[in-house]
Amino acid sequence: MDTCYIGRSTSFSLLPSIMKKSHLIALAPALLFCAAASRTGSILFVDITQKAGISFVHHTGAQGKKLLPETIGAGCAFVDLDGDGWADILFVNGKDWSPSGQHYYPALYRNNHNGTFTDVTHGSGLEVEMYGMGVAVADYDNDGLPDIYITALEGDHLFHNEGHGHFRDVTASSGIRNANFGTSAAWFDYDRDGKADLVIANYVQWSMAKDIYCSTDGKTKAYCTPESYKGQSLRLYHNLGGGKFEDVTKKAGLENPTSKSLGITVLDYNADHWPDLFIANDTQPNKLYRNNKNGTFTEEGMQAGVAYGEDGVARGAMGTDAADYDRSGRPHLLVGNYSKQMMALYHNEGTGLFADMATPSGVATPSLMSLTFGAFFFDYDLDGYPDIFAVNGHIDPDINRTQSDTHFKQPPLLFRNSGHGSFENMSNDVGPDLKKPFVGRGAAYADFDHDGDLDVVATSNGGPAILWRNDGGNKNNWLNVRLIGTKSNRTGLDAIVRIDSASGKQWQRVHSGSSYCSQSDLTLTFGLKQDRTVSRISVEWPSGSVQQFDNIPANQAITIEETRGVVH
Repeated sequence: MDTCYIGRSTSFSLLPSIMKKSHLIALAPALLFCAAASRTGSILFVDITQKAGISFVHHTGAQGKKLLPETIGAGCAFVDLDGDGWADILFVNGKDWSPSGQHYYPALYRNNHNGTFTDVTHGSGLEVEMYGMGVAVADYDNDGLPDIYITALEGDHLFHNEGHGHFRDVTASSGIRNANFGTSAAWFDYDRDGKADLVIANYVQWSMAKDIYCSTDGKTKAYCTPESYKGQSLRLYHNLGGGKFEDVTKKAGLENPTSKSLGITVLDYNADHWPDLFIANDTQPNKLYRNNKNGTFTEEGMQAGVAYGEDGVARGAMGTDAADYDRSGRPHLLVGNYSKQMMALYHNEGTGLFADMATPSGVATPSLMSLTFGAFFFDYDLDGYPDIFAVNGHIDPDINRTQSDTHFKQPPLLFRNSGHGSFENMSNDVGPDLKKPFVGRGAAYADFDHDGDLDVVATSNGGPAILWRNDGGNKNNWLNVRLIGTKSNRTGLDAIVRIDSASGKQWQRVHSGSSYCSQSDLTLTFGLKQDRTVSRISVEWPSGSVQQFDNIPANQAITIEETRGVVH
């Protein structure tokens, strides 16, 4: 006898042997739902956007002129901006191309600690109209409050966190001058001096004056592909302290005007304890920058095997992330690509080489028709193995007219890590809400309701944001770890946390950026299966210091400070 779950808590038992055929037909959807619940241990992703009080709708400014930026915005972030220990949400927004009397701003939602959020944008200092794209968050001045960086057309914005829910635009005084087509961004301490530096992905050389006419039928204008425009180099800004930054892109060896970058992830792929960079490029080779430990980087994407697809052609890469999905001790790469190109899953072989394991892992075929933007690793069932989540959506609203097998709105993808280097597509098995198609762009995760399992927020291009609550993931045990640097940067960026428990060894890196134009919670969540205790936690700080703690009980959130140890 199977027990099936309806909604969040109601259950009933099916007795097929005594039911009439008509009853079975009527209950067919429920039967399918029951089978899914049985296979996943009743883990559901439930759309609670409206219930949670979130009403954000992304604005593209589209008025039929088919302008390139209208197709790719924008991102979101899960971050505790007020220091209360609960993840708030920030949404990046666009604006009208010409004044219309309406104003559109980024939106900040404060976590109310009860499953709901309150829009606190008004009076926050974030009411700055811009054509925004991406967001990255870190405490760049080490004052204990996380600051916000938003990429935007015609000039990015750096907002200093003044406390009490207020932010001040300090872009002009900071020395940051990225007046390009910024997309994703990430904070990291590339020189390990204790201050968070900033890397910014830039897309193509586009402006209203440089807009190109493209058409698929020779009669009407269509959205151009990035091949129509010249690329732009990413930018690296070194944190000088005192709220000042210096553009060191060329000095660091990162100047490359051919790139058309959409995604960034920070990783240490060669295990030398210095942060490296992977840059996802759209129609251009991806870049893998090795940190030379002297303020410079060397590009090794082609040698490492991550620059191109298996056919030797550069793909349309969007979002990206890195994690050790097979407990090999090495970070591997996930890359979301254009439709009919499938996602990439680059396995770090530990020799400086990567092998694309998308096909043998089971990720390739289900993602073949999807155009993937936001993509990340996270452990949604808390079994200790990172799973994969991706949001998808095409850039052409009319794509189905010319490609009958491709759709503008596309459902998300959820892959469960089997623990043996393979993934199972669970997209249709975690409830009906995750199966609904939309034009997905940004995506991030956090345990926003403090129940142990990880929830997901996503943006829709020109549409409403979505918040999915993870129901049932916390049937396994977990440990939530937040870091506070003292000798290292305050946010704990680039620190490694390793844990030992009865079911094995795990590690995670504190990193900004990843996904697409978005940022997930900087607090680390470890799934422990049924382990009740973590026998040892080891924290490796960028400063070089190492801390160890023994016998930590499961199912709690702890904060570790670099000098004082576990503080709560």
